[in-house]
Amino acid sequence: MTMKSGGMYIGGGFEPDKIDALVFDCDGVLVDITESYDAAIKKTVKHVLGPAGISPIDIGHEIIDGFKSTGGFNDEVDLAYAIIISIATAARSGRNQEEFIHDVIKNADSRGIASVERYVKGMADISDILEKTSHPGPSRKSPLYHTFDQLFYGGDLYKSLFGGDSEFAGPGLIERDRVILTGDLAGSLSAKFGSRIAMVTGRGFKSARHSLGGLLDGFDLGNSVFLEDEPRELAKPNPKPLLDAIGGMGGTTTMYVGDSMEDLLMAKETSKRGCRAVFCGITGTSKNPQAKMDLFRHNGAEIVLDSIHQIPKALNLE
Repeated sequence: MTMKSGGMYIGGGFEPDKIDALVFDCDGVLVDITESYDAAIKKTVKHVLGPAGISPIDIGHEIIDGFKSTGGFNDEVDLAYAIIISIATAARSGRNQEEFIHDVIKNADSRGIASVERYVKGMADISDILEKTSHPGPSRKSPLYHTFDQLFYGGDLYKSLFGGDSEFAGPGLIERDRVILTGDLAGSLSAKFGSRIAMVTGRGFKSARHSLGGLLDGFDLGNSVFLEDEPRELAKPNPKPLLDAIGGMGGTTTMYVGDSMEDLLMAKETSKRGCRAVFCGITGTSKNPQAKMDLFRHNGAEIVLDSIHQIPKALNLE
């Protein structure tokens, strides 16, 4: 890839003038979630393991990013589950938690929790942990989902979304979201692409609305997909949501803007299905932007940017 000024990395084959539609991921792209979703993962792990007498190691960004780099952990609850069973296995088998969880990451792949379950199977008796989490379960009904969602959304929003009461006091961690998208950027992109701007995100619609507010109205919501509201089998990297979004907007060469390996895999698979999707990787919300850039570069990303605010420059709009 060729480095441009200001942290822009653009492949030689990238043709900005051919881009006629945009589709965005939300978390890590439009919204910085390092103090919200990541914190919810850590609190969920402690909440599950503490009563079992297991004191988990600090869940640093290396562990979270490590699992996400495999391409199988776009769902943060799946990621929390993988950490929980890894630490429980290490603790119950007398292994070093830090070393063991990195071994698990090395053996995980795009199958997500199935690959982790296969790796740790038979190493220790963690049946009580598995019973307590009952994950993944149908839809979002596992006890682990309930714990995570209560911590993340807080009492009022959780009740609005799911109709139940949260067992946790205090505001939800979603309030720590930091919105990156601005009205100026939205206006600049709208001037070029009109209504051909959509979203395919792991969030639910109400969650996205809570954090983005009126900025959400700048997207073609009819052709956007909020995967938390959809069946689990449509989760990334399944290309169907992106194919549907692009097909609905009538894009011929669409740029999908994401921050994860699942996003890149989804865009690649979409292109294989005859619907051209150029992946644009965002690195600036990562704790290790260089590692994220290397991950994208080595896996064939055509364009990598530090921030969505560089998109107008990358597309020759300014």
